[in-house]
Amino acid sequence: MRRSFLLASSGFALAVSATTPAWAQEVTSGGAEAAEATPGAPIIVTGSRIRRDPLDNPSPVISLDDAALEQTGLSSVADILQRLPSAAGGLNTKVNNSGNIGNPQDGGGVGAGTAEIDLRYLLAKRTLVLVDGMRYVPATAASGIPSTIDLNSIPQSMIQRIEVLQSGQSPLYGSDAIAGVVNIITKQQQDGLQASAKYGQYLKYNDGETLDLSLSYGASGERVSVAAGIDYVDQKQVRTANRELTQFPNPGQTSCTDPIGGCSSGTLGGRIAFNPGNPSLPAGGSVTVRSFPLTTRGVYDPTLVGGDFKAFTSADRFNFAPFNLLLTPSERYGAWLSAKAELTDTINLRTRMVYNRRNSKNQAAFLPLFLGPDAGNGNLLDTVSIDVTNPYNPFGITLNSGTDGNPATYSFIGRRLVENGQRTYTQKVDTWTVAATLDGRLGANFYWDVNAVLGWNDAHQLFTGNVNAAKVAQALGPVANCTGDCVPLNIFGGAGSITQDMLNFISFDERSKSDQRLQDYTANLSGDLFELPGGMVGIAVGYEHRHQSGSFTPDPIIQAGLGADIPAQAASGSYNTNEFYGELRVPLLKETPFFELLELDGAVRYADYSTGFSNTSFTGTLLWKPVPDILLRGSYAEGFRAPALGELFGAQSRADAPIDDPCTNVAGSPWQTDTTVRQNCIANGVPSDGSYNEPNGGQLPTLTGGNSALNPETSETWLVGAVYSPDWARGGALQDLSLEVNYYDITVDGAIAAINPQVTLARCASLGDALACDNVTRTASGRIASIQGLLQNIGKIETSGYDATFNARTSEGGAGSFGLSVNANLLTKYKETLPTAGGSATVDYRGTTRGFPDQSYPKFKATSVLSWSLGGFDAAFTGRYISKVTEADGKEMNSRFYTDMQLAFTPSFMNDSFRFTVGILNLFDKDPPACFSCTGPNYDPTTYDIPGRFGYVQLNYKM
Repeated sequence: MRRSFLLASSGFALAVSATTPAWAQEVTSGGAEAAEATPGAPIIVTGSRIRRDPLDNPSPVISLDDAALEQTGLSSVADILQRLPSAAGGLNTKVNNSGNIGNPQDGGGVGAGTAEIDLRYLLAKRTLVLVDGMRYVPATAASGIPSTIDLNSIPQSMIQRIEVLQSGQSPLYGSDAIAGVVNIITKQQQDGLQASAKYGQYLKYNDGETLDLSLSYGASGERVSVAAGIDYVDQKQVRTANRELTQFPNPGQTSCTDPIGGCSSGTLGGRIAFNPGNPSLPAGGSVTVRSFPLTTRGVYDPTLVGGDFKAFTSADRFNFAPFNLLLTPSERYGAWLSAKAELTDTINLRTRMVYNRRNSKNQAAFLPLFLGPDAGNGNLLDTVSIDVTNPYNPFGITLNSGTDGNPATYSFIGRRLVENGQRTYTQKVDTWTVAATLDGRLGANFYWDVNAVLGWNDAHQLFTGNVNAAKVAQALGPVANCTGDCVPLNIFGGAGSITQDMLNFISFDERSKSDQRLQDYTANLSGDLFELPGGMVGIAVGYEHRHQSGSFTPDPIIQAGLGADIPAQAASGSYNTNEFYGELRVPLLKETPFFELLELDGAVRYADYSTGFSNTSFTGTLLWKPVPDILLRGSYAEGFRAPALGELFGAQSRADAPIDDPCTNVAGSPWQTDTTVRQNCIANGVPSDGSYNEPNGGQLPTLTGGNSALNPETSETWLVGAVYSPDWARGGALQDLSLEVNYYDITVDGAIAAINPQVTLARCASLGDALACDNVTRTASGRIASIQGLLQNIGKIETSGYDATFNARTSEGGAGSFGLSVNANLLTKYKETLPTAGGSATVDYRGTTRGFPDQSYPKFKATSVLSWSLGGFDAAFTGRYISKVTEADGKEMNSRFYTDMQLAFTPSFMNDSFRFTVGILNLFDKDPPACFSCTGPNYDPTTYDIPGRFGYVQLNYKM
């Protein structure tokens, strides 16, 4: 027990700066917060718009400077932020399931190649990302209209530091700041040349090669300073086939004949399932080609004793797992320019321009072409009939889908189109932003600024490996109708039987595009009003006008419903908002017994949206220092999040959820073990004779999309915390020491989400809940045709927990200087309340993992960095601890402890211009815990690392 406690308390993993307390960084936050202060004067900190002493910050902030970012050894800002214990992951380049799984249930599109930050497990859309205190253009990846920021679109060399406000602050910053705020602060100026080159790869597997290059230069004159830079990152792919954990659909699986199942009915030989009552029905219900390729009309024997067809078995299923990616390739290059001009002694002009290009790709196995009434496509392919005159139809009858008034003679055909190559989704995303700030001083105590931000984001995606449903129907229909370019299609011959001429007729390159636009204009005024016993009463007021627009345009063939992969429809929308805010700081007492500081802070914001929403939110904070070394604080904040463009206007689409139907009649299923489940399933449309067996290996179609009737979300956040920073720990053997602990409690009301389809199925099957059952549509055979999952205001989300941050550093001694930084989160509650036919039901996710979408909720996460420096040598050991979680069926995903190491040398004989660094991530080669329910490849990529050690070398140069 004691050993476990010591490991958990000493091995935590984020490279938070260990040189100064995270809450005490003397920094400016740009934008409205860009005006500089004289040395030692109060300044602007993230979490307040009033100039103040950063030691008395009313909000809990973690600050990561450029040295701390570099110390992680990572080449993505998102990967760094996702290691925060208060973070919950989010999209990153480890997420491969975009085009093939479908559009997510938030209505925003998956955003393949995008990287996000999600605080408090409340999803990335509830974390506001700012750049220099101002809004940034939302992401786009030609798959929808997201509301989140792609952190990969911000060149890393332009970042001076990142401040993470771990508390909601909608009254100060507006919509989306429910879980917290990430403020990325860019370089205002730079002296001379800086260059960096880093190369890394997974050592054992020789893959995932990553090249990271940056070059920047800055110069300053008497009144003008300019800094500019270019960045290039090239991250290669990691294939699932190259890791033991991910070579089959389930952990530990070695064959498709394993009882656990998971392999696909979209097979190499093709699976043909006949309807009951068909005179050609063979024993076993479905057949496949005995030996492929079969390029001519096969011989069919219904007894399956002879001929070219045999009964379909599990051994014929297709293992799609090794054709996916664990790490998606991502090439990013960008340029930035930052300039400042002192127009007068009191007025400054600042500008920032950024361009970034991302070339990324994700991929899936060869397209499974599913035909027939039980195919679940929701389009023309469900109605295709294979005519008796098709030259490759060996059954002597038309395989009728039942849509022409005649009885259906088959229910399902699944054929893996290996001849058409793997499905690949290639994105090209261009991001431009331009920002300008004019700021100045009025008299001695007031500061003003006006800001403008313009942003554009354009994405194009090319999808190869798809086929045109109308042409498939023509090529399988009466041969007399297959004229012109049409070539009859051999769907029954197995892999290798489809010729290039056949492919030339049915296949096409799918091209989609999307864009987002941002115009944001703000004006702010802050200063001191009058003096109280505790100091000057501070005030800040401001106005913001924002216009956002976005669109998503799928390929015309997809919009017509003629694709064989995920369907989608075009969507577009826009809105304007006008917002006013005010903040007041009232220092009541100062430097009196038991009241070294007593202060009240408050802020209010009014927002009016052109979509018909308006909101007034408020926050209040009490700060108390009973003695100089201890700061106590408590706060209450109201939050607000307006429905995003994708949530309002996103068109209905399909997402294939990798979940199991409890009504399927297989060994150990609820159908077999629970009488109540069996009765509820029959009432929902499952045949009572037990003939239903889910055919497609655990991917069920869910319908998702926007909802123009959505209302805004609101939230309440309570926070109580303490900071201990003793004066005795400065200047002696200890250079610095600080400890901060905060308790938070967040309730989101009217949360915008779709009910988890697994919950919908479970409530229908187990409880017979009428609302849940109404959202499940089945075919005559019992097969799920769709699970309705459109966005709605589902109820509420409740989460609470403790954050702890510890920083210590010794003074320089004979053995050097040592530092320790620790950051931890204890999750005490995470619950979602969902509507039901009888009212509502609550799902508790704390200590569990959910597989669609992937997200784990460990009760405890912690990170730490132990650092050492002596002369020109530096070393850092980073650890991350993630406590165990449990899957829905009770399987445990054991805790993980990751260790990283970095060694650096800055030789003095080279004038300290060069810095050489080597490092290893996941030093002890820990695999992620196996997950059977996860959408990702048998583990949760939002929480755990890819299997394998990652080694890197880096060279930095400064002139």
